[in-house]
Amino acid sequence: MGKTRTRWPVRTYSRLVPGASGRVLVVDDNKVIRQLIRVNLELEGLEVVTAADGAECLDVVHQVRPDVVTLDVVMPRLDGLRTAARLRADPRTHDLPLAIISACTQYEVETGLDVGVDAFLAKPFEPSELVRLVKHLIERRPGGRDGESEEGDEDDGESEGEGGPEGGGVIDGATDGVAEVTEVTEVTDGVPFGG
Repeated sequence: MGKTRTRWPVRTYSRLVPGASGRVLVVDDNKVIRQLIRVNLELEGLEVVTAADGAECLDVVHQVRPDVVTLDVVMPRLDGLRTAARLRADPRTHDLPLAIISACTQYEVETGLDVGVDAFLAKPFEPSELVRLVKHLIERRPGGRDGESEEGDEDDGESEGEGGPEGGGVIDGATDGVAEVTEVTEVTDGVPFGG
């Protein structure tokens, strides 16, 4: 009798949080980073579902129905930028807030903006920056938890300057830059991040 090789699917982590203020789908191929992000968000009362790569994200996103998706850039099977592009191309997830959490190059930031990524957080990051970014994206989501619709998002994704996430920090239109990060998209509506 010959042996067959069975490929076991990566298990998606999901934990229901009673009274959660939002649901986040965390996508990263590094288990330690997934756990770090998950723990910090759960401590703030958010429900977290995790996926190990972009392909798994696309498999579960419609069942999970998250308020925000965080994506690493470099992942097997389907990277974060191509995942973001597919989420934007799908009418069901077109308006879903997307944040890249990765050590991005300037090219990756520009590509992310082109496909419609809402915010970037460079690794390594401060947990407080992560929490503020995710909560802000949940609050401003069209038809989000607060029930209000965001208007005037047509110019999201247009770069208004140069800069990159070197040295850590959030790129999302913050009024105060972080480690030479310049405004690149209108996300915070005047709320300073990381500064």
